[in-house]
Amino acid sequence: MLNAVWILIAALCTYAIGYRFYSKWLAAKVLMLDDRRATPAEAHEDGRDFVRTNKWIVFGHHFAAISGPGPLVGPVLAAQFGYLPGVLWILIGVVMGGAVQDFFILFASMRRNGKSLGEMVKEEIGSGAGVIALLAILSIMIILIAVLGLVVVKALAQSPWGSFTIAATIPIAFFMGCYLRFFRKDKVLEVTCIGVTLLLLAVWGGKFASEIPWLSGFFTLSPKTLAMAVIFYGLAASTLPIWLLLAPRDYLSTFMKLGTISALALGIFIVLPPLQLPAVTRFVDGTGPIFSGKIFPFCFITIACGAISGFHSLIASGTTPKMITRESQTRMIGYGSMLLESFVAIMALIAACSLQPGIYFAINSPANAVGISPETAVTTITGWGFPVSVADMATLAQTIGEQTMFGRAGGAPTLAVGMAHIFSQVIGGPHLMALWYHFAIMFEALFILTTVDAGTRVGRFLLQAFLGHIWKPLGKTESYPANLLASFLLVSAWGYFLYQGVLDPQGGINSLWPLFGIANQLLSVVALCLATTILIKMEKKRILWITLIPLLWLVAVTFTAGLQKIFHPDPRIGFLAEARQLTNVQMIFNRQLDAVVAGILLLLVSAILVTSIKKWGNLLSGKSPLDLKETPVLWLSDKNLKRGEPLPHADQLLSGGDPKSNQTGRCC
Repeated sequence: MLNAVWILIAALCTYAIGYRFYSKWLAAKVLMLDDRRATPAEAHEDGRDFVRTNKWIVFGHHFAAISGPGPLVGPVLAAQFGYLPGVLWILIGVVMGGAVQDFFILFASMRRNGKSLGEMVKEEIGSGAGVIALLAILSIMIILIAVLGLVVVKALAQSPWGSFTIAATIPIAFFMGCYLRFFRKDKVLEVTCIGVTLLLLAVWGGKFASEIPWLSGFFTLSPKTLAMAVIFYGLAASTLPIWLLLAPRDYLSTFMKLGTISALALGIFIVLPPLQLPAVTRFVDGTGPIFSGKIFPFCFITIACGAISGFHSLIASGTTPKMITRESQTRMIGYGSMLLESFVAIMALIAACSLQPGIYFAINSPANAVGISPETAVTTITGWGFPVSVADMATLAQTIGEQTMFGRAGGAPTLAVGMAHIFSQVIGGPHLMALWYHFAIMFEALFILTTVDAGTRVGRFLLQAFLGHIWKPLGKTESYPANLLASFLLVSAWGYFLYQGVLDPQGGINSLWPLFGIANQLLSVVALCLATTILIKMEKKRILWITLIPLLWLVAVTFTAGLQKIFHPDPRIGFLAEARQLTNVQMIFNRQLDAVVAGILLLLVSAILVTSIKKWGNLLSGKSPLDLKETPVLWLSDKNLKRGEPLPHADQLLSGGDPKSNQTGRCC
């Protein structure tokens, strides 16, 4: 068996080479970053939206914002193919695709005063493409948030310890928000220490909540109840003041993310766990129990955020470009933070593959794939060549403080078991396995809920921008009734798909996670179309392969996966084929709706792709001018460039000219 540390070393070497050479070449020769150019934060600093911020703080903010369930859950699910396909896709995909996309979109937005992806598509490709992009982004956001919520539900269902811990984070966030706003303003370190301490106490207190009968009964929640709780939370997070819930929870989440990731990496180097899953399993033929479909295209949409993620393009064209002080920092923030997220994906894959294969499949396989009773499940899984017994699963459940671990589909419980297995070998042994497991569950839920609340708020802004074209008052973000209406419509939309996934007899993951991957990667197609258009306008025709190679690969992967999920004759894969076999009217409608949604997403992105190709042809043939829509150049003075000081007045910057001359263009 291969030791996991070699995979970790290979990943670190790949990231080092990609960052040191490829990203440096992109920065110097392709994008030609220039620290003499004033960034939006320099030119428009207002203390609210445009704020000059320390590069490490921006890096942390950007990483926290882009890090959702993808790098945690996707690799765990794709491990059913073996560890090799996932490792290769994560490493090659991030260096050549994901980090390049994030870097390019962050650069483009920064050069355009922090404009959003949709606005840039409208300006650079065409107004029609911009409207289609807005609809596509909204549709994709609905699917993304629904799947995020489903992963949380699967992680916390029937787990009083986990439910107690996550529920406790809400009053902790309220306390932190009020503490900073009303009692101890600007005492960030002080409230951080208090918040982290309370968070760790919540993990420890969950053990007692699970042992006290009346508390255990109260926090032992069914998937349906948890789904409604997540829906209500999304609505609250989108409408409550940002300082009260969203900001303190995200702040706590950032500490937990970075700390836990560092600890897991260190634990892997100390424990040196062997990879017990084979390099390639029998399920590459498409008969996998966790999700159906062959390795191409489904491995490459199952592992999304660890290699390339369209969601990142929304963050890279959101708050991040408004906080950057110098252009050169986009390399570290855009390219570097994506490498860090890929590292998270590699560690998640290692944690899953270090488990006994029989246990891995027993946890992840839904009842309709392996059988309802534990005896039937272990017989089926053992028949695949991965031995496991009912006693093994009972011992595992008892060790981690759960009632059962059979059929805990969704990826999150498996990752938590893998992390607990590694952590317990470093500190505490089997006696602390339960504590480590529920710590990992809390880490994952915080990781994911950060994206649920932030995604819902971003989606509300997008929806209000769209509704504002129908009736202007609905687009006013300062109007509480308009905010509430938009939030209700958005949460209702993703809440429907979440509840559908909870009711799904296959566990929801088999149907919704591929839809999540397709939607996410289709958003990357939109982002790479924009990046390619900008490269052509920058007269970089000879190096269009930088964006065209990942773009063509994603088009092949996502469109193949999308068409298969709609029309494939195997009911385990195709939505329509499965609908024809079902008898429940609601389930038939849900599968047909899934097919319609996948079809709409493909059509919307196809329209953007066709419009982009037409635009490229006109640009390359000279029929259209190479008119980059960048904001006018504003050069920094030598004094401000050297000291990195903020500009007190915008009139200290002059447009145009050559920064190396003493004529127009230099700050006086």
